[in-house]
Amino acid sequence: MNAVTLGPAGTYSHRAARAVAAEVSFRESVTAIVDAVAQGEFERGVVPIENSIEGSVTESLDALAEYDVSVTREVVTPIRHALLAQDDEFEVVASHSQALAQCRNWLETNYPSVGLEAVASTARGVERAREDARVAGIGHPDNAGDDLEILAEDIQDRTSNATRFLVVGPESAKSDAGGKTTLIVYPNANYPGLLLELLEAFADRNLNLSRIESRPSGERLGDYLFHFDVDAGLYEDHTAKAVEDIEAIADKGWVKVLGSYDAEHVLE
Repeated sequence: MNAVTLGPAGTYSHRAARAVAAEVSFRESVTAIVDAVAQGEFERGVVPIENSIEGSVTESLDALAEYDVSVTREVVTPIRHALLAQDDEFEVVASHSQALAQCRNWLETNYPSVGLEAVASTARGVERAREDARVAGIGHPDNAGDDLEILAEDIQDRTSNATRFLVVGPESAKSDAGGKTTLIVYPNANYPGLLLELLEAFADRNLNLSRIESRPSGERLGDYLFHFDVDAGLYEDHTAKAVEDIEAIADKGWVKVLGSYDAEHVLE
C-alpha cells in the first residue's frame, strides 16, 4: 500500500504514516493530500485532524468536506518537540504554525526576542535550520541528525501533547466496521433548535459524541456545516438509525458519512 502525507520526510505526519504504509510520499498541504487520494493517485492519505493543545486542524476539516473520500483509520501519536539549530545564536524559529503555537509559552519565556516563521511543516523548518545558521527549527529530537544541535527537548507547553491523524481513502474504502464514525452535516437551514435536533438524534440513542465542530459552509456568511465523531460503528443499529434521523433533519442540505474505523496509538 502507498500513502501520502505532509512532507518532507521527518514530519510528525510522516511518523504516523509509517504505521500505515511502507511506501510514503509527500505533499506540501493537507488539501493536496486529500485531493491526491480522491483522484486515485494514492491508496491512502494521512492528515492531522486534531491536537490536544491547539485543537482541530481546520484545513483538514475543510478538505474532508470538499472531497469525496472516506476515513479508514485513526492514528494517535505523542508529540515531542525539540529546538534544533546549528548553535544557540539563531534569530528566527521556523516551524509549522501548529508547532509554534504548541510551544508558544516556552518560546516566549526562553527566547522572547527571536522571530517566528510559519512554514509548511516541522520538517521544512528543520531543513531551514540546516541551511541557515540564523534559523532554528522545531521537530522531533530524531530529526537533528549529525548537523544540528538539540538545544532543548520537550519544549511543548503541555506534556500531554498528542496529535490525532486520520487515514483517508477513496470512497470505495468506506466501511461500516469500527468503533468510531465520522460524518459531516450541512443542514442548509437556520432556525431555533436546529443544532439541538441534530444532537438529540444521538443523545436519544445513548450515543456519545467525542467531537463536534462547526465550520463555515462557504456558501454565505453565518451559514455552517457540522463535523461529528460518534463513538460507535455504523454496523450498530442505533448508529444507523441516528444517521437516518440526521439525513431527515438535513433534507435541504446534505450528509456525508465518512465511514467507521478503529484507532491505533503509535508510541515511537
